[in-house]
Amino acid sequence: MADLSTCPPLTRVSVKAAHERIKPYIHRTPITTCETLNQIASTPQCERCTHTGPNIASEPAPHDHNINGNVSSYTAAPNVRLFFKCENQQRIGAFKARGAFHALGRLIEEEGIESVRRKGVCTHSSGNHAQALALAAKTHNVPAHIVMPTISTPSKIAGTKSHGANVIFSGSTSDEREAVIREVIANTGATLVPPYDHPDIILGAGTQALELEQQVDDLLTQQPDLGITGKGKLDAVIAPIGGGGMLSGICTALHGTRIKVFGAEPNVEGANDAEQGLKQGKRFEKVSTLTIADGLRTPVGAIPWSIISDKEKLEGIYSVTEEQIKAALKVLMERAKMFVEPSAAVSLAVVLYNESFRQMVQREAGDKGWNIGIVLSGGNTTMEAIAKLFAAPEKAEERAEAKVGVNGERKAENVAG
Repeated sequence: MADLSTCPPLTRVSVKAAHERIKPYIHRTPITTCETLNQIASTPQCERCTHTGPNIASEPAPHDHNINGNVSSYTAAPNVRLFFKCENQQRIGAFKARGAFHALGRLIEEEGIESVRRKGVCTHSSGNHAQALALAAKTHNVPAHIVMPTISTPSKIAGTKSHGANVIFSGSTSDEREAVIREVIANTGATLVPPYDHPDIILGAGTQALELEQQVDDLLTQQPDLGITGKGKLDAVIAPIGGGGMLSGICTALHGTRIKVFGAEPNVEGANDAEQGLKQGKRFEKVSTLTIADGLRTPVGAIPWSIISDKEKLEGIYSVTEEQIKAALKVLMERAKMFVEPSAAVSLAVVLYNESFRQMVQREAGDKGWNIGIVLSGGNTTMEAIAKLFAAPEKAEERAEAKVGVNGERKAENVAG
């Protein structure tokens, strides 16, 4: 990577410069809204859970498998309007294209294209950064060596190989991946382009926040009724955190704008290392989890930690269960018609189901409410993977497929859809 001593400072101005550098190579992904999700998010959980109230908008109830007496006390009703930044529609299907193109561009600027082509580049990634660096390298005719865990999804492996990268497999933990990448560097002389722990990656990732901020401003100027009455700007942004490159980039991009930034994590098997780290005042260096949010199975990097642990840049991090992630994924697909991977659904899960977050928004936003930007970080999954996540008993599956009636009767009918 480019020498740390020569990297631009981690500031909003630097994010703007990064945006100019990568504009020719990335999509300016759209933002979208969904009135149904606004309604769900603004309704108390106690009125949405199947055990305590009506199940509005066919919303799944993430408490089904963990029923407790607290659901009826989940009364927070924040007034929110949600704006989704669709990085699932970015090149290679995820925001990672931003950091990869910026980092490789900076490396070429510093070392020269012939030197970079001679040595090649390498990285380790569960899939999205792998595909992003493979694409950026192909674009500049640079050899790429990518270390991927054996449990990476087939679609991400295939996507990485499709760009001509040399894929080498490893174990799933950060330690296992990093051990293999050291071997790759020793054997090839390739330059490491890390997935998140470098200023050039962080600055590239932060460019999505600049777009989100401007796009919401423009949209609310044209259609003010889509937002909170009397407000024409974003009040907050929430994004997932794994290694922290994206969230720290967003914090950097929005610092000084008065837009509050929050992080979202899964909490199974210690996956919420960032949340716990902030509470304990230290960075967790190791994480071992098999959360369904596979893009978030990594500890926060040292440089991202220096940013997200700054209370002037990040308001806080909130976590959710696997069932809550699945519930958010389900409503995104069924109600908002957005195809995303589980990692991308974590932020919405916090907005819908983390009662502490919802209470905080209600308290700080008051009756006026907030316009909240939600980053949908990627969409690299498969129908097979989604089907497995939501596998249901045969009777439920047949009802979903419209093969049996509400009373279990089976009858073929010719009814217009």
